[in-house]
Amino acid sequence: MMSSGLRKGLTSYGDAGFSLFLRKAFIKAMGYSDDALERPIVGITNTYSDYNPCHGNVPQIIEAAKRGVMLSGAMPFVFPTISIAESFAHPTSMYLRNLMAMDTEEMIRAQPMDSVIVIGGCDKTLPAQVMAAISADLPTVVIPVGPMVVGHHKGEVLGACTDCRRLWGKYRAGEMDDAEIEAVNGRLAPSVGTCMVMGTASTMACMIEAMGLSLPMSATIPAPHAERFRLAEASGRVAAEMAKTKGPKPSELLTPASFRNAQVVLQAIGGSTNGLIHLTAMAHRSPHRLDLAAFDQLGREVPVLVDLKPSGEHYMEHFHHAGGVPKLLAQLGDLVDLDAKTIAGQTLRDVVANAEDVPGQDAIRPRDNPIKKEGGLAVLHGNLAPRGAVIKQSAASPKLLQHTGRAVVFESVEDMTLRVDDPDLDVNADDVLVLRNAGPKGAPGMPEAGYLPIPKKLARGGTKDMVRISDARMSGTAFGTIVLHITPESAVGGPLALVQNGDMIQLDVGKRSIELLVDAAELERRRAALKPAATPDEARRGYAWLFNETIMQADEGCDFDFMQRTGKQTEQKTEKG
Repeated sequence: MMSSGLRKGLTSYGDAGFSLFLRKAFIKAMGYSDDALERPIVGITNTYSDYNPCHGNVPQIIEAAKRGVMLSGAMPFVFPTISIAESFAHPTSMYLRNLMAMDTEEMIRAQPMDSVIVIGGCDKTLPAQVMAAISADLPTVVIPVGPMVVGHHKGEVLGACTDCRRLWGKYRAGEMDDAEIEAVNGRLAPSVGTCMVMGTASTMACMIEAMGLSLPMSATIPAPHAERFRLAEASGRVAAEMAKTKGPKPSELLTPASFRNAQVVLQAIGGSTNGLIHLTAMAHRSPHRLDLAAFDQLGREVPVLVDLKPSGEHYMEHFHHAGGVPKLLAQLGDLVDLDAKTIAGQTLRDVVANAEDVPGQDAIRPRDNPIKKEGGLAVLHGNLAPRGAVIKQSAASPKLLQHTGRAVVFESVEDMTLRVDDPDLDVNADDVLVLRNAGPKGAPGMPEAGYLPIPKKLARGGTKDMVRISDARMSGTAFGTIVLHITPESAVGGPLALVQNGDMIQLDVGKRSIELLVDAAELERRRAALKPAATPDEARRGYAWLFNETIMQADEGCDFDFMQRTGKQTEQKTEKG
């Protein structure tokens, strides 16, 4: 018989009876009764941190989830894990995603629990937690922290962080003075919670709900709303039932159909490019794989139906009040597999049947009246990106989707920072800004530096967008014609390392191509002259060493090579490029 509750995963003292005796003796110091300690246990992650305003409502979510667990006859145990906040993590939150996944997985394994509730939201936390849940394969309920409510400035609705970037661009262009940008700074984030646009946090919450790992409406309820805490209580009830029945486990819910459903939703919401990396990492922790060609084909078939910034006009609370993910699934119809199962024992068909019909709402469009006829993301290939690159075409300037321009190359994020606003920089609006050494290994951590700023002299001349390419990532909140995740990255010898100032680069999103218009013989000559990247001193010990030695490329989800389910280490050691 499988052990459960306090009897699960006993500390090894060579005497199981003594191990349980000692465990009960010490936990009774917390004041628990024998009745409480005989119940099935639901572990609840605590990702609250004073550094993480996105997770500012976690203490209230925990209390509500504990209430739901206890009302259903199980015992909640809260335990801490790493908390990652996007704008507070140096050098980037992506650098720490895999560490959070390892921490969460090991704490789930190390401590006695029959099911687990993971609470997250800020960009890399939900993917880290789901990666952990897939690897640990314990029955798991996901509770997203929810999006902020909108802010207001001079009669205009504001949202972090699409409007952070838009208004900062105005400030850089001289269209906004110091006093006004300071006023805006206090109005962009009016409550705790994640960005209220379709950034990475909202993208992941929507995909996770579509995969059946969280309860209906969990992705969209605003963080401060009472409904968020009622949902947490309901999630606690579900987790208690899962603790008693020992299922369903992630391995039972995450099928090829559920991963495909997540991809359809990613396209239909105009989701973050980061979502593709995270979904790939999640899939590769399972027996399944995410195929970039199939994902791109979905992009040609699935329209963007959710009218949210940066692809559209609305914000997450409008998406929520329009019916949320259940209503979106209803509009998608046969594009999703409605027989896929959820943690609550329902199918998505049951979820769709209960979707609210909101008269007059325009945040979720019908398929015959989409925001964009094609999905939000496209996968590009060419001699510049042999293993792929990604563009968020729904947030790009249509006139730049087919463009040929002269390369203006920045060697690193630091080089870009120092030179992009130099009045003497040789650049014009038709050029292609190129950033390299900003990938998973080169940066390190693949920062959200792909949103290269428009050079100040061009911004002040009225330029709003340019083609920008890099091996970096970009915030899901950003707008622009920006090619990202060029793979392999320049730091491991990818073709991006061969680009020189003045080379012509051709982008054709319709043809899904990104080409460096330099003949093959010249590229081989340049490759022969390349010097191998030096390992920085800080990457010679600890987590930095582990990251540098084992990080994979974007098309493999930027996981560590030894963490994937099928043990890809041998293959990856010879193909990290």
